[in-house]
Amino acid sequence: MSDAIKTVGVGVCGAGGTMGAGIAIVAARAGYKVVCYDTAEAPLSRTVKQTEAFFQKSVERGKMSEADRDAVLARFERTTDLGRLAPCDLVIEAVFEDLSVKRKLIGELDAVCSDHTIFGSNTSTLSITEIASGCKRPERVVGMHFCLPAQLMKLVEMSPGLLTSDQVFKAAWDWTVTCGQKPVRTQDKPGFILNALLVPFNNDAIRAVEAGVADAASIDTAIKVGLGYKMGPLELIDLVGLDTQVRLCEAFYPITLDPRAACPPLLRRMVAAGLLGRKSGRGFYTYDGNAMFGA
Repeated sequence: MSDAIKTVGVGVCGAGGTMGAGIAIVAARAGYKVVCYDTAEAPLSRTVKQTEAFFQKSVERGKMSEADRDAVLARFERTTDLGRLAPCDLVIEAVFEDLSVKRKLIGELDAVCSDHTIFGSNTSTLSITEIASGCKRPERVVGMHFCLPAQLMKLVEMSPGLLTSDQVFKAAWDWTVTCGQKPVRTQDKPGFILNALLVPFNNDAIRAVEAGVADAASIDTAIKVGLGYKMGPLELIDLVGLDTQVRLCEAFYPITLDPRAACPPLLRRMVAAGLLGRKSGRGFYTYDGNAMFGA
């Protein structure tokens, strides 16, 4: 059985979202044909415009030619038919952090995809082994956590589940390298590397705002200038989505029982008010327009 990756299905019930769209860009930019799936046309149509704007900005900055831009955009196929992912060598799911949803999706993909398909999960917190339990081929499921914004960030946390085969893990690892990404291997433990550190840290920043220590901009400036970060924690939460931060807390805290990972009350109130960050136009900051990060 060959594990060569030639055609890439990216997104799966999430290609219309920020993460799925970014992963699709990574794959297409590296020369792979990309089949982007979501459950509705509207989010897919929205990301078409965002993706075109992102590459147009690359042309304007002299990072690629118009011909190269057109060639990359021609590699995208967008669909609401899950069956279109059947011939793909690699399918990466990028749905939100809900174990039952991801487990169910892996089972549905298992039923339609070919025997040689590798299933990648972009989970940033959940167990790869538990996600893989939703299908009959757990040895072909591997954790592939891209970092937001995926089209700009190079890191990919690669996590094998208990039953992931060495051959599948190597094929997925090699693919990330061909895409110009930087993979690191992690154990299948809650939060892996980044979120084990970031979820509590970002919550600390939210609690500092809630306690009146300083406003969001001042906290982010202090972190960026004092620690050399390119993005402040509250800017990052706005990019990821405040609702996503809630899900991360809900997935991470019951496993670790780390009180710093528990969802801050201010975060829940903001989500209840519809202040979700960039996706809603307002979070800890206010945004004008819906351009993809980097465009």
